[in-house]
Amino acid sequence: QVQLVESGGGTVQAGGSLRLSCAASRSIFSMNAMGWYRQAPGKERELVATIYHDGSTNYADSVKGRFTISEDDAKSTVYLQMNSLKPEDTAAYYCKMEETYFNGQLYIPQTYWGQGTQVTVSS
Repeated sequence: QVQLVESGGGTVQAGGSLRLSCAASRSIFSMNAMGWYRQAPGKERELVATIYHDGSTNYADSVKGRFTISEDDAKSTVYLQMNSLKPEDTAAYYCKMEETYFNGQLYIPQTYWGQGTQVTVSS
């Protein structure tokens, strides 16, 4: 098991920047993928960005060129640098991590979520 704690959310004017952090309670080296999702009121949760074990990344089209996902294994933390923020980026942002656990017989996928951090972008 691992606990994830997000931080760094807040209120910022359009065009501003924020950096979100997702701190894990143990090493993230075993994680297959780590990502950020967001959910605006009345909308479904959507993928924002993912970073994989090999360091590759992918982004939602709506944030490409503005957001950057990164990780610091030494700190067991994943970051989301958000620049040129727009009002439509307003949402609760959630961190998600995935790993595969071997119990001696089977490989079992495990998914962990953080509690979320609110980002509000004013126009």
